[in-house]
Amino acid sequence: MNTSQIYIAVSIIVLAAIALLVIFLGKSKKENRLTPLAGLALGFILAGIIFGDNRLIGYSLLGIGVILSVIDIVKKLKSE
Repeated sequence: MNTSQIYIAVSIIVLAAIALLVIFLGKSKKENRLTPLAGLALGFILAGIIFGDNRLIGYSLLGIGVILSVIDIVKKLKSE
C-alpha cells in the first residue's frame, strides 16, 4: 500500500468517524438534517477521493460535489 492509498484510507475513516459523531450527538432538528442534494454532493466528493488515482475523474467528481454543495447552500439561504 503506497502513501496516497494510506492518506485516502485515513481520510475515509476520519469522515466516517465525524459522520457517526454527528448522527449520535447531533440534535434531531429538521433544519440540521442532511438534504438530498447535500447527500449527493457528499457522495460525489467521496467518489472523487476514492477514484483519485485517475486525476481527471477524481477532480471532476470533486468539482461536481463542490458545485452541488454550493447550490444547496444558496437554496438554503434563499428559503430563509
